[in-house]
Amino acid sequence: MTDHAETGPSGTAAATDARGRVAELRAIREEALRGPSEAATAAQYAKGKRTARERIALLLDEGSFNEVGALRRHRATGFGLEAKRPYTDGVVTGWGLVHGRPVFVYAHDFRIFGGALGEAHAAKIHKIMDMAITAGAPLVSLNDGAGARIQEGVSALAGYGGIFQRNTRASGVIPQISVMLGPCAGGAAYSPALTDFVFMVRETAQMFITGPDVVQAVTGAQVSQNGLGGADVHAATSGVAHFAYDDEESCIEEVRFLLSLLPANNRENPPAAPTEDPADRRCESLVDLVPAEGNQPYDMRAVIEELVDDGEFLEVHERWAENIICALARLDGQVVGVVANQPQALAGVLDISASEKAARFVQMCDAFNIPILTLLDVPGFLPGVDQEHGGIIRHGAKLLYAYCNATVPRISVVLRKAYGGAYIVMDSQSIGADVTLAWPTNEIAVMGAEGAANVIFRRQIAAAEDPEGTRLRMVKEYKAELMHPYYAAERGLVDDVIEPAETRAVLVQAFAMLRTKHADLPVRKHGNPPQ
Repeated sequence: MTDHAETGPSGTAAATDARGRVAELRAIREEALRGPSEAATAAQYAKGKRTARERIALLLDEGSFNEVGALRRHRATGFGLEAKRPYTDGVVTGWGLVHGRPVFVYAHDFRIFGGALGEAHAAKIHKIMDMAITAGAPLVSLNDGAGARIQEGVSALAGYGGIFQRNTRASGVIPQISVMLGPCAGGAAYSPALTDFVFMVRETAQMFITGPDVVQAVTGAQVSQNGLGGADVHAATSGVAHFAYDDEESCIEEVRFLLSLLPANNRENPPAAPTEDPADRRCESLVDLVPAEGNQPYDMRAVIEELVDDGEFLEVHERWAENIICALARLDGQVVGVVANQPQALAGVLDISASEKAARFVQMCDAFNIPILTLLDVPGFLPGVDQEHGGIIRHGAKLLYAYCNATVPRISVVLRKAYGGAYIVMDSQSIGADVTLAWPTNEIAVMGAEGAANVIFRRQIAAAEDPEGTRLRMVKEYKAELMHPYYAAERGLVDDVIEPAETRAVLVQAFAMLRTKHADLPVRKHGNPPQ
């Protein structure tokens, strides 16, 4: 005889009990979603900040968020923690979609323990980071926390160690983006520094290792939180922040735009996008944008705008090391990374900061299969005692190492001048550029004609009856013999001299040809780049 499910009174009781458990679960979930008191939420709003869930809603496509660990609570006792065990433990974690593509996210909830990190809080972040690495999808952190949770002692510090270890393991594997929407002090600041991009919101976000009180106690200097580690400081002075915005909405919208330009991981190519901008569009205005005279400044951004699809590009580190431009853009729908000297700032020379900025950008592009376009107009490295004592040799070598190590398609274009070691470092053919091009206005040489003539012909000039006239004649001869536009092409140092108006069409064709490029580095554990 076949047994049947129990339908008597005890079965009814079991069903009632199950419905009760479901109702209890719903209540718990509602509590977790609701968060702390209305007063805590009002205090967050009063600071000009949104809640963690509101920020996630801005980042992800509508209705796509899947939360992980919503019911997690800390297990610490003592120091008042046993009386307060809120769900989520002060961090919301999960995954969703950005432009239809998977992205993992965690967001500190400042309303709970000031967003401070404890054992359970860290475990949730570790979990979502591991999931992002395993799934091969970008990770975005929305930071708004007061550092380690003091009541949990060394357990909190160990939690940070786990985050740093995973940041490092994910480096070059998946894109990691840190969005600073509140305070980030002490050891917590090292996690954003390990990621690929750092966004900050003015006034509400600060990053520093030691706060203003400690700085004053140790050095006597008085400084505000924003003066010490605000968005503008890190975007323009320290170079810690790649982007700075006035409000959370525009900041997070730009994060979404950046994600649209990046691949999900290092095994994929960046997503292509349809464009109505013709691949063979002539750029007639380039002749007028770039003066023929090498000492005349111009805005390299206007050149980039003319070349790329629809004139749209995302500049990285826009306000730091302004003598070099690093940007992400598209050519014929395909993502490229652009590195370009900026003659409007320090005449476009390379210095310590510019070398570091460009080196990191080149490494990022190479890690994520983004082809690199280099636009040269560089008079050399910045001379000076401060630069030499600051290690310009070591820092310049970082950029050289990054280019030499890069295996993605690389194309360089000499717009105007390219002198000395700076020319070599800026992805010349001799360090592995796949295609090297030049405009008819190019001057590729060891140094400018004036300096070269003064060195080579100094005795003749000194002995001449008319030193100034002799010097000018020697300068003219040097230019005619060694700096004419076709000198480098005649010796195979550039592949072709092209009309400026043809640049976009030539670049599109060359990058299309290089799309199947495959290059292997020697087998090794890792290189030892200059630091």
